Order: sequence, then C-alpha cells, then structure tokens
Amino acid sequence: MSRRNSGRTTLQVRDENTSEHNIKVTGKRKSEQCKRTIPSSAKKQSYEIQNRWEEGDVSPCVLVETPHKELEETSNISGFKRFRFKNLFIKPSPLPCLSWASADDVWIKMLNKELKYTHDQGYIMQHPKLQPKMRAILLDWLMEVSEVYNLHRQTFYLAQDYFDRFMLTQEDIDKNQLQLIGITSLFIASKMEEIYPPKLQEFAYVTDGACDEDDILEMELIMLKALKWDLCPETIISWLKLYIQVNSLRDGPNFLVPQFSQESYIQMTQLLDLCILDINSLDYQYSVLAAAAFCHFTSFETVHKVSGLTWDSLASCVSWMTPFKRTLSEGTCPQLKDFKKVASEDRHNIQTHVDYLAMLGDVHHRQQESMDRLSPVAVGGLLTPPKSTEKPPNV
Repeated sequence: MSRRNSGRTTLQVRDENTSEHNIKVTGKRKSEQCKRTIPSSAKKQSYEIQNRWEEGDVSPCVLVETPHKELEETSNISGFKRFRFKNLFIKPSPLPCLSWASADDVWIKMLNKELKYTHDQGYIMQHPKLQPKMRAILLDWLMEVSEVYNLHRQTFYLAQDYFDRFMLTQEDIDKNQLQLIGITSLFIASKMEEIYPPKLQEFAYVTDGACDEDDILEMELIMLKALKWDLCPETIISWLKLYIQVNSLRDGPNFLVPQFSQESYIQMTQLLDLCILDINSLDYQYSVLAAAAFCHFTSFETVHKVSGLTWDSLASCVSWMTPFKRTLSEGTCPQLKDFKKVASEDRHNIQTHVDYLAMLGDVHHRQQESMDRLSPVAVGGLLTPPKSTEKPPNV
C-alpha cells in the first residue's frame, strides 16, 4: 500500500472489442495529468477510470473530462465534429483501509459505473404522448408496491434506474405501456436484489388485470436487450449508504456492518424518495444527488470528506433540492416501521411509502412562487415598460 500514496487516477479510452487484460497503460508526465481524449469513433469506445501508480507523483488528484451520454457527438455548420463533455473530479478514495479489498479499487469501480450507466431527463422529448407527471405517478406506485412486499430500497432504486434508462433507448411509448414497463422493472430488480423475490403472479396481481404474466415476461426480454444486460448501477441509495457509513465509521474492519443511525438514514432516504419523483432529478449524477441530500442534513465539509466532491459540483443540486427539504420539514418526522419477518436491524432498508405525490405538488408550487418573484412579468403576463418617473435621466 505504500506505493499507492503516490498514485494518480486517469481516464482511459477503451475499445469494447478489446479484452480488458490486453489494455496497456503507458506512462505520462505530470504536466499531462489533465487531458481531454477524443476518440475517432465515439460510439465504439467506452471510458474507464483506471488507477495508475508512478513513483515521484505528488498527488493523485486530477481533473479528467468525461463524456456526457457516452460522448454525445454533434456537428456544426463548418462540418467539424464537436463533443460535449462534463467534468468529473477524482480524488484519493475516501474509504478507509478495507480488510477484504483495496479501497482505491472499490472507489474506482464505483466511479466507473457513473460513466457507464448514464441517464437523462431529455428522454421525455422522445415520447410525445407522455408527461413528467406520469413518471411521478408510476414511481410513486412502485414505492407503494415495494412496501407491500417488503422490498428493499435498493430494489426500488434499481427499478427506477432500469425504467429511466430503458425509456432513453425507446421512442413514442404510449402511456398505456407505462405500468407494464414499471412493474417489469421492479420484477427484474427484485430478482437482482432480493433473496426471496415475489412470484411472477404477484407482480401481475398488483396491476389489477392491466398486465398478465406473459406480458411481463415478454417485456422483461425486451428491456434486458435494450439495457444490454447492464443491471448493476451504483444507485442513489448505494451512494448515500456509502457516505453515511464513512462518516459514522468507528470500527474500520467492520465496514460492511452499518454503524449509522437508522433514524437519520430514513430522513435522508425520504428526501431522496421525494426528489426522484421529479424528472429534473435526472439532470444530476446519482452520487451528486446523494451527496446533496447528505449536505442538507450535515455540512459541506462533511460531504467533501466522504465524497471528494467540490462545492461547484454540488451547489446547483443542493439549491434545486432546497424546496423539497423545506416541504418535508413541514410534515411529520418519518418513523421507522416494523415489518413482519424483517429483522429490526434491517427495517431501515425496506422501501416505505407516504403521500409523496401531494408533497411533490407542494414542491412545484414553491418553485413556481419562487419563479414568479424573480420574473419581471406583470399581471396579465405582458412585459410592461417602467413609468416615466422611474426612467433614468438622459446623460
């Protein structure tokens, strides 16, 4: 581990046709720590962050430029290709020394998933018959189903990720198909996460006859192919658990054993539950959403310590999340629920449901009031010139 104190992390371009063990890592000078790499064929290449350890490096902190939606390629009138990037700041792993793995390797693998599993709220434009409110209603219903069957929070957030990423691959989906896609997402997620997932007929039953078992199985195959069987993202909830565990850690060797307060955890998860119903949440990476929620309950210094994110990376999301936090603060404090056949030490991990749609309506009302206060539009919706007495004198 002594060599890793002088390591650095870089972004590597990888050809999907090349096996991972054949990738060669070449040395670079310190002056090339921050570099943008534009591949010749963006669609056939993926990006990975890799650990690279060189003697003599002072700090492993680097800035790399990463692709948005797997490197979105555009062209302008001059005929030159342009690529739109967004920044990702990488610092040494905030994880403590682990007895079962390298903390740096675990951290790098989590960051790699942020690059691989992309999402974008713009998919709603691909479906003219759908509205953002329909997505909110669907996800709210999936939370309710998850609570009924004692499914874990991670199961729900996997289903949310599958749904949003699948919709990004499709066009012109009809609103009558949303429930089928949603329940199939939860069906796949439960098989990925739960030890004893509900039976297929139970998923069909909760749709009240809208979807039968054959429909779900058929949609499952369609979704798996569209998602290319990429079913293991780092969800918002997994990032949150990492942050709160690192902050609460007292016994390093037992990192996998929760050492945080269940009551604090469910307050943060309720904030995320409400936020994820808003399609604008997809503007942010999952790690940033989790960090912003954590910031509302702690401080930026704490969040920076456990995530390595800068304030510039968080400020927009923290500001966007503020009306959601205020709405929750006006309600009753969430309480831990007891579930049959669920151990008390695991009950905070079970997905719960409250009247999130009503809360979301209050949030949108707050947002509209805030916009109205900032808008120069007068009553009647027309811009009005200032009064003659208010005009500045001519110089």
